[in-house]
Amino acid sequence: LARIQTDSVVMMLHELYPDLRFEIVAMSTTGDKILDTALSKIGEKSLFTKELESALERNEVDLVVHSLKDLPTSLPPGFTIGAVCKRENPLDAVVFHPKNCGKSLSLLPEKSVIGTSSLRRAAQLKKKFPHLEFRDIRGNLNTRLKKLDEKEDFSAVILAAAGLKRMGWENRIGQLLGPEDCLYAVGQGALAVEVRAKDQEILNMVSALHDADTVLCCIAERAFMKRLEGGCSVPVAVNTLLKDGQLYLTGAVYSLDGSDSLKETMQTSVSYPHQNEDGPNDDVQHVGITAKNVPGQAQEAAENLGVELASLLLSKGAKHILSVARQLNDA
Repeated sequence: LARIQTDSVVMMLHELYPDLRFEIVAMSTTGDKILDTALSKIGEKSLFTKELESALERNEVDLVVHSLKDLPTSLPPGFTIGAVCKRENPLDAVVFHPKNCGKSLSLLPEKSVIGTSSLRRAAQLKKKFPHLEFRDIRGNLNTRLKKLDEKEDFSAVILAAAGLKRMGWENRIGQLLGPEDCLYAVGQGALAVEVRAKDQEILNMVSALHDADTVLCCIAERAFMKRLEGGCSVPVAVNTLLKDGQLYLTGAVYSLDGSDSLKETMQTSVSYPHQNEDGPNDDVQHVGITAKNVPGQAQEAAENLGVELASLLLSKGAKHILSVARQLNDA
């Protein structure tokens, strides 16, 4: 999947800059190597990014392609997200064991086991489908689908619809989980291109890939997460909608079993004209994203929306829910 995502970004860059030649360097990350432990238990913030950023720092590579949801809300100094590509469907999807084809989660027998390595998915779905059991499943998409199909351990697994679509496995999606069932992860479905913040030439080159709507949605989501100090060790979830110049952000926090939760929606206007802000303002980062071709005021409004929504949840007791979830997860 990482390779397919990288190839898709290179293809877009190729169309824009036909004279440039791109060499792809493949690497493994900590997150790829530790497959016997739940992501939320490893406790490392930059699980899928650290090795790649080291190569970027040493000038061995010039840009790195990530799933945006893998990127921490605070990047190490000297790096920035130079492009956020148009978002694929951000929803979660259920892939059923062949014997359960045609079913939905609500129709699965009592005590059916569902595989997911995400605390966010498990917390929401435990509440919604109390008759099901949730168990950790790790590995890349190929591995997880193999575990599902070849063994009888799982009745279904929950995966990001975007990854399945990029792999060409859309036909495996048995059920899409809408916002009423499961809010998605911050940045889910969007690809990010990380670059050196001072490398103007590369930054200018990749910034043509920015999709303005996706940028604004993801800035709001990342600001929400950052203000809550969330990560993959706590269940934080979002849903964004950009319509007629209004950005709507729904954000929620959950206890590990989903019994305790807080959820709110806020909106703000993001319809601002683009002003040519020459000079030092050019490279302002909003939660790690540098988007020169998206109006600065719109980015600011999106970031403020995320912060305000998180502050509202914190004022209603989100901090307690998250710290209990963190302690239970650590234990």
